[in-house]
Amino acid sequence: MDPFEYFESRTVEEAARVLSHYGKKARILAGGIDLIPKMQKGEIETESVVNIQKIPGLDYIECDEREGLTFGAMTKLHSIEASKIIQNQYPILYEAVHQITSVQTKFMGTAVGNLCVATPASDVATSLFALGARLKVTGVNGKREEPIEKFYIDYHQTSLKQGEMVTGVVLPHPFPGTGTAFLNLLRTRADIAKISVAVAIVVQNGICREARIGIGAAAPTVFRAAKAEALCIGQRITPEVINRVADMAAGETKPITDLRSTAEYRREMARVLVKRALEKAWEMGKG
Repeated sequence: MDPFEYFESRTVEEAARVLSHYGKKARILAGGIDLIPKMQKGEIETESVVNIQKIPGLDYIECDEREGLTFGAMTKLHSIEASKIIQNQYPILYEAVHQITSVQTKFMGTAVGNLCVATPASDVATSLFALGARLKVTGVNGKREEPIEKFYIDYHQTSLKQGEMVTGVVLPHPFPGTGTAFLNLLRTRADIAKISVAVAIVVQNGICREARIGIGAAAPTVFRAAKAEALCIGQRITPEVINRVADMAAGETKPITDLRSTAEYRREMARVLVKRALEKAWEMGKG
C-alpha cells in the first residue's frame, strides 16, 4: 500500500473541501468494507483518505410524513435490516440486505457506501431502483437531490462531481396497493449475485398504475427496465402480460460473460426472475 494523507473530518463541509482539493485522488472512508481491502491489494491508489465516521448526524433512519423515509451516509446495513419501518414498508430493501451473509459486512458496512462503490451487482441498489430512491448530495457548491437512476453513468462511475459526497437516501412513502418483490440468483449464499431483480408496482381497481423494475448484474450499471415497465401500465397483470414484460426486460439487459456466469444465462435468468417477481408483486398489490 502506497503512502497517503489521512483526514478525519468533523463536518460534511470539511470533508467536501478535502474531496474538492484532491479530486479523483481522494477516497471516502465510511465502513471501509470495500475500500480497505482494495487499497491493501493495490487495486485502488489514492493520495488521501477522508474518514467521515465522526461526522455527527449521518447515522440515522427517520420517517417524515411529507418526505418519506430517509437514512444517512453512516447508517449501517445492520441498522437497515433491523428497522421495523423498513421491514414493514420497504420489504425489498430489507430482503436485499438480509440475504447478505457476512456479519462483519452488515455491522461495519454502510448502505450508502455500498451504493457509491457503483458495482452493477449491488442488490441494495437494485432494490432502491424499484423503490424510487433519491440521493441527497452535498458538495462545496451546495446541496442537491438526484434520482438513483441518474446516479450511475457507467461501470464503477457515478455522477458525483469533484467535492461532492452522498449524505443520505430518501425513499418516498409507498402508495396504497403497492406490491413489491426482490429476487436474486446466487451460486452459494455468500456469493455475489449472478442476476438480481426488484419489482414495485401500484395496483388500483385491479389495474397496474405504476411500475418500476430494477435489474442488477446484467449491464454496466444497475438499471430500470423502462420498456418492460411501460408494458405494465394500465394493464391487468395476466400471465400473458407477465410473459411479455419478462421477455422485454430480458431484451433490455446487456450482460457479460465472466467467471460467475455467461451472458446468455444471465439474460435468460433475468427473464425468469422478472416473471416471478412480477407475479409476486401483483399478488401483494391487489391484496
